[in-house]
Amino acid sequence: MNPLSSRPRTLTGPVVCPDDADYPAACAGFNLLYPHRPAAIVFARDTTDVVNALSWARGHNLPVRARSGRHCLEGWSTVDDGVVIDVSHLKSAAIDATSRTATVGAGLNQSEAVAALGRAGFAAPTGTEGSVGLVGATLGGGFGLLTRAFGMACDNLLAAEIVIAPVGGGADVLVADSNTNTDLLWALRGAGNGNFGVVTSMTYSIHPLTQCIYVVACWPRLDDLPAVFAAWQESAPFLDHRLTSQLEIRRDEITMISVLTSGSEAEALQMLAPILSVGTPRIEATDSDWADTFTGFQIPLCDEPANWKFLSQFMTAPFPAEALQLIGAYMSTAPTSACNYFTNALRGAAMSEPRGGAAYAHRDALFYAEPGAGWGVRGGAPAADDPLTERCLNWIAEFGEALQPFAHGAYTNVPNAGMPGWEHAYWGANVEQLRAVKAKYDPENIFQFEQGITAMKSMS
Repeated sequence: MNPLSSRPRTLTGPVVCPDDADYPAACAGFNLLYPHRPAAIVFARDTTDVVNALSWARGHNLPVRARSGRHCLEGWSTVDDGVVIDVSHLKSAAIDATSRTATVGAGLNQSEAVAALGRAGFAAPTGTEGSVGLVGATLGGGFGLLTRAFGMACDNLLAAEIVIAPVGGGADVLVADSNTNTDLLWALRGAGNGNFGVVTSMTYSIHPLTQCIYVVACWPRLDDLPAVFAAWQESAPFLDHRLTSQLEIRRDEITMISVLTSGSEAEALQMLAPILSVGTPRIEATDSDWADTFTGFQIPLCDEPANWKFLSQFMTAPFPAEALQLIGAYMSTAPTSACNYFTNALRGAAMSEPRGGAAYAHRDALFYAEPGAGWGVRGGAPAADDPLTERCLNWIAEFGEALQPFAHGAYTNVPNAGMPGWEHAYWGANVEQLRAVKAKYDPENIFQFEQGITAMKSMS
């Protein structure tokens, strides 16, 4: 018998099931390549709804997944025939300007968090995609255009409320901070998404920021790619910590975007001169509020391709000429105009661990790199029926494999499905400690998924 044939009173919060009219919309994620059919989606309104959903799912032996912004790129934040606990309705932001901290609900996406902090004159490092859930980005690491200035998002995580699955059933609510459950806070800083429980709120260290310089430079065609990339990788990770930059390479254009916190346009252009002096890029510089800048470069969801496949790689040494030639060759033959190769400069403040440490393991990386294939139209044919699907998947698989000899590690927020040795690629020497934390806080392995952490095996 289907346990949801009638709505149980113990399952609180709005619940969407397969026979409901809004079920397709409730299931859909950002990436439509991976469709799923969960038995129920619970849209939690508060921590009690999360507790009840987890307890109910355990009582019926149903798999559980936690979801916020729906950007899990491999579709692992939902599950066939299981219960999705969606925390996207937990939207709150309490900002303490005196202590420079903010406690936010796990339902805030990055745009909402940037806007709320900006109204108070503060910022915290986030990724650049506004619709991504802040909780998911943070728990896997989290980097973007403020990272070299303020560190990884997870480095700014001071505390979290989390619903865990204790031995024997049910659900408990814990707080992990610098005084309580410190090992769990360490694990949540870089390995927290979906592994230990359902995070319902987070407390951040925040930074005064009311003004920034936003610089965009575009090179038409790929003729200047080797020289642009070489200049970027040799300078961007080593500049003043206030400046973070990204490259995005498409099959007919190279774009660099940069943010200098609390500086002048002249300073920014001077710092970027080694890169901007290559070729004849079109350059625009804006002096503005960070929240307005962030809003300005968002892309509406309806304009995004329906299907995506990404791969992640960290680089601890500059690419040699051979690697740059490979990037140019693959990007010039990209199957669609949406396909890209994205990088984010690191080092700066991202080199330092927060007090108490973090499971994030890529402090020595110069930059992060991400090949991405995008195709299909939202509302159009499903990926299974799109002739571009096979072509795009083959292209990115070959691209990623070609660059793998130059990589040193991968990013759990952009998982490499099927990658051998993925645990150590994501978390390096921290894997065994993470397994011990898993055994302590999720002893029955309730929170499991395709690349989830497994508990340390008993020596008995």
